[in-house]
Amino acid sequence: MAGLSVVHQDHSLVATDHSLVIGQEFPDVETCRRTLKDIAIALHFELRIVKSDRSRFIAKCSKEGCPWRVHVAKCPGVPTFSIRTLHGEHTCEGVRNLHHQQATVGWVARSVEARVRDNPQYKPKEILQDIREQHGVAVSYMQAWRGKERSLAALHGTLEDGYRLLPAYCEQIRKSNPGSIALVYATGQENCFHRLFISYRASIYGFLYACRPLLELDRAHLKGKYLGTLLCASAVDADDMLFPLAFAIVDIESDDNWMWFVTELRKLFGVNTDKMPMLTILSDRNQGIVQAVEYNFPNASHGFCLRHVSESFRDEFKNSKLVNLFWNAVYALTTAEFESIVNEMMEVQDVRPWFQRFPPSLWAVAYFEGVRYGHFTLGITEVLYNWALDGHELPVVQMMEHIRNQLTSWFNDRRLIGLSMTSVLVPSAEKHISEANADSLCYQVLRANKVEFEIVSTERTNIVDIQSRSCSCRRWQIYGIPCAHAAAALLSCGEDVRLYAQECFSVQKYREVYSQTIYPIPDRNLWKVSTEGMESGSGKSDIIIRPPKTRRPPGRPKKKVLRMESLKRPKRVVQCGRCHLLGHSQKKCTLQV
Repeated sequence: MAGLSVVHQDHSLVATDHSLVIGQEFPDVETCRRTLKDIAIALHFELRIVKSDRSRFIAKCSKEGCPWRVHVAKCPGVPTFSIRTLHGEHTCEGVRNLHHQQATVGWVARSVEARVRDNPQYKPKEILQDIREQHGVAVSYMQAWRGKERSLAALHGTLEDGYRLLPAYCEQIRKSNPGSIALVYATGQENCFHRLFISYRASIYGFLYACRPLLELDRAHLKGKYLGTLLCASAVDADDMLFPLAFAIVDIESDDNWMWFVTELRKLFGVNTDKMPMLTILSDRNQGIVQAVEYNFPNASHGFCLRHVSESFRDEFKNSKLVNLFWNAVYALTTAEFESIVNEMMEVQDVRPWFQRFPPSLWAVAYFEGVRYGHFTLGITEVLYNWALDGHELPVVQMMEHIRNQLTSWFNDRRLIGLSMTSVLVPSAEKHISEANADSLCYQVLRANKVEFEIVSTERTNIVDIQSRSCSCRRWQIYGIPCAHAAAALLSCGEDVRLYAQECFSVQKYREVYSQTIYPIPDRNLWKVSTEGMESGSGKSDIIIRPPKTRRPPGRPKKKVLRMESLKRPKRVVQCGRCHLLGHSQKKCTLQV
């Protein structure tokens, strides 16, 4: 039976097949053990170790009467080991089944390390299937699971190491990204992890100086060994892409932790919130979030995520016609249109009791006081779900690094996109303006004075004020981009309609959003462990943070599958300005003028 042949190159070994030769060297005894175990598995025979210490390693075939035997000893004056004696032929049949004594958890960990590095979501059942196909060896599910866990620990450190490194990690964020906020909190006499808050200066700058005043608040529950919850506040850039602003990991989701997170969010703005009356916040409005927003942003408009509200409405009434009317009510621009739709709903079923639980002022465009800019559901939900899924088996530091790498990639990609734009507005806004210009051709324009216009159609008349940037249809105010009526007025006096969109939709602002850099964090081997910037419930400054008390219960966790189709934003219902029917615009209207 063949063994392992080698090529000597600067005292290192390059395996070319499974042959062994006398004089073959190994850098240390551990490498020798691993190599011989790999050979035994590859050639389907089992080793029996006779001697193994710091100076020698002797092994033979486990089958009685088989002469295969190897003796490896330390070379004098150097750390390497070499094969001294070798009987390389087998007379036995080897292992006749799929189980192998040398296929230990450690061997599984080494076998899958490269794959786990590339794909942390590599599942134990996939591991055992691949090992059987590639090596002809059967391992148990538990061996595969423990092998993956050991491989992750070798690559990233243990989960416990992740909590211990948090103070040093936060310090590295503040050093490499000056102006960023990175704080970790411990609690109790055992200094268990409590809270972590991170917001990069590049994100803070982008939100304060270039983003529209809109924030989404949401969370994702972590399913790892120590559980926890990932909280996030995200803005939206000029081209409707998510712009995460701040993150936190907390031991449990609670009203107290939401209050702390939103308070930290208010602090990073560095301005008096009384001067931010236009801030709009969207969430599922659970009690903890509502209290935190009311306390920290009393002037903000706090609206419902329509996914939560629409699911409640659908579950309550279970009527497709009512659900369609509900979405028409959501998008209605004026209170008159809203009430007309509600009257249609009342003809099907009494919806007023449900309205008392979910007031229209928190979800209907016609009554909501804030500016949603057309955002009705939380786009950050799916992103958080994926981050939690990707990082739930990683130490907390590695999870936050995964998020930082994603942000860095977004910033770099979008910075290049911004530099390639040649228009006044971002593409999505340019498209809305083009549609408004096309639809404006249907209207008759009557100029009342320098700034006011009557826009006349066969059905109704709308009043446009280009100085206050408003239209009686309310679309200009609600979406921040001139509607078709406004476009008709502006074009009639030779104005460029694009210049009357809110500044947050300009290419200049888009570029400014991503003008700052999220800098890399040095390798953890270079970190100097420090507790600066860390607070704990015990009041000590020289503490080591331990994992939280919350732990995943034993057994396979119940799967709660997040259906991706439910995360997609509902399509906006188009309403014709000529015939007022839903489903088409004036440009495609068949009604004769």
